[in-house]
Amino acid sequence: MSQGVEWALHTCLNLSWLDTPVPTSTLAAFYELPPAYLNKQLQALVRAGILTSTSGPRGGFRLARAPGAVSLLDIVTAIEGPEELFQCDQILSKGPGEHVGVDYRQSCAFAQAMRGADLAWRRELAGKTVADVRADVEHRHPEAPADTRARIVELR
Repeated sequence: MSQGVEWALHTCLNLSWLDTPVPTSTLAAFYELPPAYLNKQLQALVRAGILTSTSGPRGGFRLARAPGAVSLLDIVTAIEGPEELFQCDQILSKGPGEHVGVDYRQSCAFAQAMRGADLAWRRELAGKTVADVRADVEHRHPEAPADTRARIVELR
């Protein structure tokens, strides 16, 4: 998984505590990230309907939906795409005992195990929202929302 996923997750959490659009440069400065690369991730989130983008001097990014309506899987899929993490290349078809016409993606024990793990991982991420993580962070670190807002103001 790319670094962009981590950046997107944290950015969505931070945006959940803010009421105004935040420019890429400010969001990038928050964690000392490269603005151009972060912007690429943010644009992917816009295309997925997770963020909105407003241009102009008071523009920037903000959540397009309520934090409870954005799953972690939504964010991961926006950045990484919908494909399964494990790609079976059917190498069994090249080995001894191969059978013509067999789809080894369906019969390979490794492919099945990896597909099951991928499905479990996706279910877990689909069941967690930005609001869930936000509540957990606020419980563990009650100062996080105020600290985030203050840092954003400082960086503007």
